[in-house]
Amino acid sequence: MIMASLLILLGLLALSVSITAALGMMGLVLATTFTTVPLERMVGDVAWQAMASDTLVAIPFFILLGEILLRAGIAEKMYTALSAWLSWLPGGTMHANIGACALFAAASGSSVATAATIGTVSIPEIGRRGYHERLFLGTLAAGGTLGILIPPSVALILYGVLTETSIPRLYLAGMVPGIVLAVLFMMLIAGVCLAIPRAGGHPARFDRAACINGLPDLVPPLIIFGVVVLTIYAGIATPTESAAFGVVTALGLAAWKRRLTLAMLRAAIEGTMRTTAMVVAIVLTALVLNFVMTFLGISQQITNAVLSLDLSPTALILAIVMFYLVLGCFMESFSIMLITVPIIVPVVTAMGYDPIWFGILLTLLLEAALITPPIGVNLYVVQGVRPAGPITDVIIGALPFVGVIFAMIILLIAVPDIALWLPSLVYD
Repeated sequence: MIMASLLILLGLLALSVSITAALGMMGLVLATTFTTVPLERMVGDVAWQAMASDTLVAIPFFILLGEILLRAGIAEKMYTALSAWLSWLPGGTMHANIGACALFAAASGSSVATAATIGTVSIPEIGRRGYHERLFLGTLAAGGTLGILIPPSVALILYGVLTETSIPRLYLAGMVPGIVLAVLFMMLIAGVCLAIPRAGGHPARFDRAACINGLPDLVPPLIIFGVVVLTIYAGIATPTESAAFGVVTALGLAAWKRRLTLAMLRAAIEGTMRTTAMVVAIVLTALVLNFVMTFLGISQQITNAVLSLDLSPTALILAIVMFYLVLGCFMESFSIMLITVPIIVPVVTAMGYDPIWFGILLTLLLEAALITPPIGVNLYVVQGVRPAGPITDVIIGALPFVGVIFAMIILLIAVPDIALWLPSLVYD
C-alpha cells in the first residue's frame, strides 16, 4: 500500500493535476481499493469535524491582516523608514528588504504576502540605486520566507493543528531562530557587497533627520505584533482570538491613517477570500487523506519500516532533512507539510525528539522549499511583481540564501536550545 500510495500521488502530480485534486483522488482510490469498508461515506463527517476547528479560523484572519497592511500603505511607509536606518550597511536597501520582511512577517504570518508586499514596494530601488538585480531579487524571495517562521505564522498554526502541539509554544520557539536567520541573511548580503562593491549599488547616504522622521512609521507593525503575541501570552486570547484582535487593530490603524475606505476593504476581503480558499481546499483534502491512511494503517507501516532500519537519531534527522530538501524541489510547502507531517512526526517523536523543536526544523525546511526551483512559490511571487526579465534571475539570486537556510538547519540540529530555550523559559 505504501508504494501504491506514492505512485498514485507522483503520477497525478506528473500529470499536472492540482495538489488539492491529487490529494482527494488519492484518498478516494485508497479508500475504494484496499478496504471493503465504505470510507467514502465517512468523508463528509471527517471533513466537517476537521474544518470545525476554531484554530483554523486564524488563517483567514492573518491573511486579512496582511491585506489590510498592504492596502492601507502601512507596509510602504515601514519599508521607507527601514531603508533610512539601514542604508549605511554594505548593500544598503537590500538590508531593508530583509528587515522589512521580518517586521511584516511579525504582523501578517504569511510568506507569500510578505514577499509580494515588500517586493512591490522595493523593486523600483534596483534601477534607482544601481543594485545587482539578481542579488536584490534574491533578498526579496529569501526575506519573504521569514513569514512562516517568525510568529504569528500560518505554517506553525497548521503544524500545531496536525500534531496537537501547543501553538503558543511553537510561536515562542520560532522567535529566536527567525531573528538569527534574518541576521544571517544580512551577513550574507554584507559579505557579498564587501567582496564585490559594485553589487551594492549606490545606496542613499545616512540621513539622521529622515531616520528620526521615519520612526513613527515603524510603530504600526510593532503595535500589531504586540497585540497578537501579548494577548496570547497574557492569557487574554487564544491564537484565533489574537488574530481577530490583530485585524481590528489593523483596521483602527488604517482609519487613523485615513486609508480605511469601502474600496480598500473590498480589495482586502477579495484577496483574503482567494488565498483562504486555496489554503483551506488543500487542508481539507489532506486531512481526509490522512484519515484514510490512518484507517488503512499506512502511517503505522511507514513508522515501523523506518524504525526497523535501526538508524541513530542523528542519522534519521539527517535523512529526513535530505528527504524534505528533495521534496521541496517538486512540491509547494503547505502541501508538503499536510502530506508528510502525520507520517513523519510519529517517527521523529518515537526517536525521542521534541515535537516543538521538530516543528521549527520543519518550518526551516519549508522555507528552503519556498525558494527552491522549479516549484518555489516565492520565486514566482517575486517574478510576478517585477516589471520584466527572466525568472532565472530570481532563482540564481535566491540560491545563496538556500545555503544560508541549510546552515541554519545544521545549527539548529547541533544546538536544539536555539528553538527550545525561550519556550522552556516561559513555561517551565
